[in-house]
Amino acid sequence: MKIEKQQIGDLNKKSIIAHKAQFNFLAGQLTHLGIKSQQLIERLKAFQVAIPSWALGAGGTRFGRFSYGGEPSTLEQKIDDIGVLHALTQSAGAVSLHIPWDTPEDYEAIKQKAALHNIGFDAVNSNTFQDQPDARQSYRFGSLSNVDQHVREQAIHHNIEVIRIGKKLGSKSLTVWLADGSNFPGQHNFQTALQYTQTSLKIIYDSLPKDWKLYIEYKPYEPNFYSTVIQDWGTSFMLAKECGDRAYTLVDLGHHLPNTNIEQIVATLLHKGMLGGFHFNDSKYGDDDLTVGSIKPYTLFLIFNELVYGMAKNPQNPEIAWMIDASHNIKDPLEDLIQSLEAILIAYAQALLIDQQKLRAAQEAQDVALCQEILPTAYRTDVRPLVKESRLQLHGALDPLSVYRSLGIRQALINERGKDARASGL
Repeated sequence: MKIEKQQIGDLNKKSIIAHKAQFNFLAGQLTHLGIKSQQLIERLKAFQVAIPSWALGAGGTRFGRFSYGGEPSTLEQKIDDIGVLHALTQSAGAVSLHIPWDTPEDYEAIKQKAALHNIGFDAVNSNTFQDQPDARQSYRFGSLSNVDQHVREQAIHHNIEVIRIGKKLGSKSLTVWLADGSNFPGQHNFQTALQYTQTSLKIIYDSLPKDWKLYIEYKPYEPNFYSTVIQDWGTSFMLAKECGDRAYTLVDLGHHLPNTNIEQIVATLLHKGMLGGFHFNDSKYGDDDLTVGSIKPYTLFLIFNELVYGMAKNPQNPEIAWMIDASHNIKDPLEDLIQSLEAILIAYAQALLIDQQKLRAAQEAQDVALCQEILPTAYRTDVRPLVKESRLQLHGALDPLSVYRSLGIRQALINERGKDARASGL
């Protein structure tokens, strides 16, 4: 399936008059504040978020998995689905593959398929948290940290193979997330596990092409609940530093204990030039993998405040790789991803409205009340007309979810693929 610009344009006509009125009103307000709307729009137009290949189907839980029909059962179909997202939102211009779930069979055909949708290949992701059918060794007790050298070697070899696959596609980075850890006190030696992990990661890092980056993800718990080898940003930071100057920390919003100050972590990593990747989702209790901005939209805004400031003030930090990492167990995954992309751009636009000079002056003056006023003022501004205008200028949909439903895309996918189609991978 491929959505044509004409289809989107025809549906945009139904709401263009109302949009222009709302946009002109907001633009007038921003002009009064000395803010040039088109400059903000250009920033929004340039913001692209990668879609992971595992997010196009029904997500799973420990208790059940509920399909919506028409799920993509091949990598080609997944790229088609991302093409739908990108056509509607103009902000989903890359795919992040998880290997071996989505290993291409025909690399040239996959690259041509992606190019047809104007989609590039973002970071490739390794998988050493599952045993594959043809694997000689088991990751039951860990992978890169395993006490068994043969298991570690298998996990290292897999990551090197993922790099090889990524090179064929044009990717420039590898993301490593480990499920390694323990469920019981005394199950393993903390220092030994950490040292094995460091040694393994260094071997993987040394196998990277010179223009590649390594992103090291962290998570405080699950599937191991007593300890996780890479449990926090500090451990990731330390491991990355030991690897070399092209290794960085990756922040996933869901990978934190409740009430963790994620924006402070983001600021620290940016200051040190170590924030390589960022995975968007939302949560109520832990790693819930919910729609971005559905639970804690103000937290998302505060994080973007630090991102906007840090990207401007910390040239030592690399360009950040953005990705959505969510699970869709009761929602159409394409609708969920549309809503997530909208929430991301709204938070970004709100953060761009913050008068950083005024905020800095208030901080220097220790004017706590004024500091606390500046942020909510930007947050409470309805920036949706800016986000819509950025899509409109790129020939995207003013209201992507409405257009998605008006075109009957899910039903068309069911008709094409079948009601019982199941996404490959997860």
